[in-house]
Amino acid sequence: MIGQVQNVIATQVDSKAIALSEYISWFSLADATKAIVHHAFWLADQKQKLSPKQYKKLLADQGWKGEEKKYLKIAAAFSKFSPQDLAKIEPLTVYLLANNSNKYKPVIDTLLDLNIITQEAVRSLVKQQRTPKRSKPEKPSIWRRTKNGGRYCQIPPIHSEDEQTGVILQKMIDSEGLSAQKIVAEAIALRQAYKEGRLVLVNEEKNVE
Repeated sequence: MIGQVQNVIATQVDSKAIALSEYISWFSLADATKAIVHHAFWLADQKQKLSPKQYKKLLADQGWKGEEKKYLKIAAAFSKFSPQDLAKIEPLTVYLLANNSNKYKPVIDTLLDLNIITQEAVRSLVKQQRTPKRSKPEKPSIWRRTKNGGRYCQIPPIHSEDEQTGVILQKMIDSEGLSAQKIVAEAIALRQAYKEGRLVLVNEEKNVE
């Protein structure tokens, strides 16, 4: 009987210890976030009030030189909030939003409309913001690489219902004894000359008597 009572007491003590530990952990986290935001606001205020020389001296005296930028980003990103408003957000989340303030501006703006800002709410908003990126269509290229680092152009297959292009090209190959590459090169040179004004199309009209 004594053993059972001891087990019950031990269980109750363990439960209270766990609850107290969780409370202390949450309380410390809230204090950490508030301290970070408060420090960021204070540092931004000092930068406004002090001369550049005094501000640099402040950073040097406190050993913050090189560390101040991330706090100034927090002050800029959350200028419309108070440290207490952000108490329930994890410090890492505060840094994340501040370091990417342009990307997460819609998230930060939405937080202004919330009565209570929680980590869960922020996480949900961030997840909504992360829309999948659309892959840009690749620009068609006729260039191919050789094993030795050179390159050559390769014209993609030409599809047409009447197969006229292929038929004409084949006739030229058969009658002139030229390669397809040579004929295509000449055709491209003629088209380029026409576009540059070096070649003019002339329509000959034959008068029928």
